[in-house]
Amino acid sequence: MKSTTFLRKLLLGASALCLSHPALAQIASSNAGEAGKTSGDDTLVLEEIVVTGSRVIRDGSASPTPLTTIDSSALFAAAPSGSISDALNNLPVFSGSRNSFSNPGSNATGVQGGNGNANVLNLRNLGAYRTLVLFDGHRVPPTLYNSAVDVDIIPQALIKRVDVVTGGVSAVYGSDAVSGVVNYVLNRNFNGFQANAEMGVSQEGDAKNRNVSAAFGFDIGSNGHFEASVQRRENDGILNRAYDRDWNNLVALQGAGTAANPFVLNSDVRLRTFSFGGLITSTGLYNGQHFETNGVLTTFDRGTSTGSSCCQIGGDGAYQNSSMVSPSEGTQLFGRLDYDLTENVHFFAQASANLKENTGYTGWNQLTGLTISTANPFLSAEYRNAFAAAGRTTFTMNKIWQDAPRLEAVAKTDQYYYITGLEGDLGGFNWNASYSHGSSRLDTTVNNLPNAQRLSAALDAVVNPATGSIVCQASLTNAFYAGCVPLNLFGPTSSSQQALDYVLGSVNFLTHTKMDAGDFAISGSLFDNWAGPVNVALSGEARRISFDAASTASPTDLANCAGLRYNCTATTTLYPTTYPRSGKVTQSVKEAAIEVEVPLLADMAFVKALNLNGAARYTDYSTSGDYGTWKVGGVWEVDDALKFRGTVSRDIRAPTLYDLFQPTTIINGNFVDTKTNTAVFVPSINDGNKDLSAEVGRTHTIGAVYAPEFLPGATFTLDYYKTVVNDAITIVQGFNAAIQNACYGSNGTSPYCALIQRNAAGTVTAFYNKPQNIARVRTWGLDAEFGYSTEVFDRPLGLRVMANYQPHIYYEQPGIATIDQGGAGWGQNGLMPSPSVQLSAFLSYQATDEFKVDVFQRWRNAFKRSGVEGQVFADPHVSPYGTTNLTFTYDTGSAWKINSSSIYLSVTNVFDATPPLSGYYSGTTSAGQSFEFSDDPTGRAFLIGFRIRG
Repeated sequence: MKSTTFLRKLLLGASALCLSHPALAQIASSNAGEAGKTSGDDTLVLEEIVVTGSRVIRDGSASPTPLTTIDSSALFAAAPSGSISDALNNLPVFSGSRNSFSNPGSNATGVQGGNGNANVLNLRNLGAYRTLVLFDGHRVPPTLYNSAVDVDIIPQALIKRVDVVTGGVSAVYGSDAVSGVVNYVLNRNFNGFQANAEMGVSQEGDAKNRNVSAAFGFDIGSNGHFEASVQRRENDGILNRAYDRDWNNLVALQGAGTAANPFVLNSDVRLRTFSFGGLITSTGLYNGQHFETNGVLTTFDRGTSTGSSCCQIGGDGAYQNSSMVSPSEGTQLFGRLDYDLTENVHFFAQASANLKENTGYTGWNQLTGLTISTANPFLSAEYRNAFAAAGRTTFTMNKIWQDAPRLEAVAKTDQYYYITGLEGDLGGFNWNASYSHGSSRLDTTVNNLPNAQRLSAALDAVVNPATGSIVCQASLTNAFYAGCVPLNLFGPTSSSQQALDYVLGSVNFLTHTKMDAGDFAISGSLFDNWAGPVNVALSGEARRISFDAASTASPTDLANCAGLRYNCTATTTLYPTTYPRSGKVTQSVKEAAIEVEVPLLADMAFVKALNLNGAARYTDYSTSGDYGTWKVGGVWEVDDALKFRGTVSRDIRAPTLYDLFQPTTIINGNFVDTKTNTAVFVPSINDGNKDLSAEVGRTHTIGAVYAPEFLPGATFTLDYYKTVVNDAITIVQGFNAAIQNACYGSNGTSPYCALIQRNAAGTVTAFYNKPQNIARVRTWGLDAEFGYSTEVFDRPLGLRVMANYQPHIYYEQPGIATIDQGGAGWGQNGLMPSPSVQLSAFLSYQATDEFKVDVFQRWRNAFKRSGVEGQVFADPHVSPYGTTNLTFTYDTGSAWKINSSSIYLSVTNVFDATPPLSGYYSGTTSAGQSFEFSDDPTGRAFLIGFRIRG
């Protein structure tokens, strides 16, 4: 819904009123706290901690919006991975986030924004694009072209704490804060130096990782301060899904999901129309035989049938083998300068860089329906003669090309974030103004792809009549193919290296995403009423985002079939995987906002304090219109022990440039045509939609905080939340079973039928995928937390338990059954698994002056395999899963110029819990994902590290 003229006038009028007040010459933004140096009497000192989620509230206990603050040292102690982001994803409020052990993806245009190893945060499993990431109160520019943020750009070594706001705050921070905000708070006053080195390995001997980081800081005279950090992380990954874990034995869901043919989770699932040596699929002579050994045909063992036509259990069928954990490496760089220009004006400038690379393997090339000449000299004389006697000139063959290297996608990202600004205070008011620039360069290269022209030429082998040698037929008639090397596919290891070098090539996809932004904020107390100070904040922001893409193989780059006899047509793309080209597209945004905090009552019976907080924002998008957002909340402090809080908000997420202008992308893959229940290998065609408008969310929260007098050191927190997103943008995927069935059930009248392309014979030839504003998302749940600090044997002990209960996440879409992703596994449209109950517990005990023990426990409950209504499973639930991490830290003391040092040993997944087997119902044409997205397949692992502080 568009904003009203009234809201626009309200904001403009409030801005004029507040800016005209003589006392409002200075105001700080939400990151003004801790901004200045603390040494000296004449320097600017801003030591207040400003609450994330508000620009006027200075006390976290007074925040009406649910807020969780986690110290970085606690995160590292519980899960010392070298990454705060990995540790954050252990918290129950994050569900469906992508991290280093997620099922890897190497699709350069996938939901992870092209980088399968990007660390993205996903609150409530409503999508990372609905979670706003802040760095010291400032919006972090998108580092992925789908506008998600790879939070590895944030300096891990200098983060003081992380604030997580689990409620809509678009009115305070702008678009995208529908499910909440994650704010990384920097330690701006770090002095001295610190360094950390660690290395780890799984008990299987793989997933080796190394992490080295260093940070230093120093004062510049009496007015300045500089700090910097560097971190290098490497992980060797788990390279083979098919081999590297005993529990993962080519698992896939089979069946149609009906009562007569339910989905069944089977092991040793193989493709029934492919073999590693080559399976003859043409009718007649040698049909159903394959080259089990090089050059020798043998009857194909069809194993045991499954409920899916694509597959079999056991036998001679081939299978795929992708990465389980993608190998990755990255370097993070950071520097910041602070300087007090005057007693009241503070300057800062900082820069961050994240340079990372990850490699994903998606499996071997799948060669389908190859046409081969029966006179091919790589065939034995016996087979050539038999074909000739039968009058056959060609036959067809399918092969999983295991003797060629696997498809390898190498994603290199160079991400940069610069920000500079001024901030200060005057007369009790604070102000802040800044300019930021972010740029991200994603360079994805997919290696080992067959070039269609060269493959066609190399497969058509003949005997050179002049020399008697085997050559490519095309080389005899076309000088262009003079370097062609004939390819022998008749067997599991028949391909020569020279032929592989000739046929296989690479495709490159390069994108640039940039954001320039300027913002200004001003806040302070206007006056005192009967209950306390009335605080107000004004803020404004303007930003410009751009995106462009280049590709070495686009969908319009077709093979030249001149002189080629087989396996090349007028519509054959040069490479089976193509990526789009896009000129620069831009989006500009202008925003203005006001926030007010008004105390209503104080120091009364049953009312220690009652405060009201409200915010409103006007946002104008050049691509999708203007919108109004607002938030109203309140806090009722009954007494020192009990407090109630609640909010209601209207939030938005505008469509991204990629949603709007994504150029056509074609990815070939295996799908099931549900009309005929047959497997098809066809292109999946993705497009953008320039007619999209913003999503509009409405969130309600209500909660209580209780610190009982009878249990000193304990705090209980319970918050209820409900979020509804209307006009939600969803990618409607033509290949999804629900979409197909909606079309077929309408007898062809549904608009979804336009997403399914068939030829005159009725065979599916392509599926289309397109984002549309046709969904509504609804969810509700409870967040609970218990914190307790005490002493045991005169030694400090701390306990913190967090829990999330989220029973439902409804996705409502016209024409198809509602999907309830709450308490469900893999879902359509890229939906991530969502356990309905998640728990995280932190226990820390200082056993001696030198020795400390940290225990971290994570657990999720069992959940149903799918949230799609009407699907039938033989075993409808995925088992519960939990892991325990144990960390021992020993203080090794101080030495020359070193204030402190420590060594630590961490055992993750102490009890070697195995992820429950699972699969994706739309991935029934090959072995599925095998484990749920958020479950770690690594198993028990060990890490040792050393820290120093000078």
